Amino acid sequence: MEKKLYRIRDGKIIAGVCGGIAKYFGIDTKIVRLLCVALVAAYGSGLLVYIVFAIFVPKEPR
Repeated sequence: MEKKLYRIRDGKIIAGVCGGIAKYFGIDTKIVRLLCVALVAAYGSGLLVYIVFAIFVPKEPR
Protein backbone atom coordinates (compact mmCIF):
# COMPACT_ATOMS: atom_id res chain seq x y z
CA MET A 1 0.00 0.00 0.00
CA GLU A 2 1.32 3.42 -0.94
CA LYS A 3 2.03 5.89 1.88
CA LYS A 4 0.49 9.33 1.39
CA LEU A 5 0.71 12.49 3.44
CA TYR A 6 -2.64 13.68 4.80
CA ARG A 7 -3.79 16.17 7.40
CA ILE A 8 -5.36 14.20 10.24
CA ARG A 9 -9.01 14.64 11.22
CA ASP A 10 -8.92 13.34 14.80
CA GLY A 11 -6.58 14.72 17.44
CA LYS A 12 -5.69 17.86 15.55
CA ILE A 13 -5.03 21.18 17.23
CA ILE A 14 -5.15 23.70 14.36
CA ALA A 15 -5.23 22.13 10.90
CA GLY A 16 -3.84 18.63 11.49
CA VAL A 17 -0.59 19.22 9.63
CA CYS A 18 1.79 18.20 12.43
CA GLY A 19 -0.29 15.12 13.22
CA GLY A 20 -0.27 14.12 9.57
CA ILE A 21 3.49 14.52 9.30
CA ALA A 22 3.99 12.50 12.49
CA LYS A 23 1.72 9.73 11.22
CA TYR A 24 3.51 9.67 7.85
CA PHE A 25 6.96 9.27 9.42
CA GLY A 26 5.77 7.08 12.31
CA ILE A 27 6.93 9.36 15.12
CA ASP A 28 5.24 10.98 18.11
CA THR A 29 3.05 13.98 17.33
CA LYS A 30 4.50 15.96 20.25
CA ILE A 31 7.96 15.87 18.67
CA VAL A 32 6.70 17.26 15.36
CA ARG A 33 4.71 19.97 17.15
CA LEU A 34 7.74 21.01 19.21
CA LEU A 35 9.89 21.19 16.06
CA CYS A 36 7.23 23.29 14.35
CA VAL A 37 7.03 25.70 17.29
CA ALA A 38 10.83 25.91 17.40
CA LEU A 39 10.97 26.76 13.68
CA VAL A 40 8.32 29.43 14.08
CA ALA A 41 10.08 30.93 17.10
CA ALA A 42 13.57 30.80 15.58
CA TYR A 43 13.01 31.77 11.98
CA GLY A 44 9.35 32.59 11.43
CA SER A 45 9.44 30.60 8.21
CA GLY A 46 7.88 27.62 9.99
CA LEU A 47 4.58 29.48 10.06
CA LEU A 48 4.67 30.00 6.31
CA VAL A 49 5.47 26.32 5.73
CA TYR A 50 2.63 25.29 8.06
CA ILE A 51 0.14 27.50 6.19
CA VAL A 52 1.27 26.12 2.82
CA PHE A 53 0.88 22.54 4.10
CA ALA A 54 -2.56 23.37 5.55
CA ILE A 55 -3.67 24.64 2.14
CA PHE A 56 -2.17 22.02 -0.18
CA VAL A 57 -2.06 18.75 1.81
CA PRO A 58 -5.46 17.00 1.57
CA LYS A 59 -7.45 15.90 4.60
CA GLU A 60 -7.33 12.28 5.64
CA PRO A 61 -10.08 10.24 3.96
CA ARG A 62 -12.79 8.94 6.25
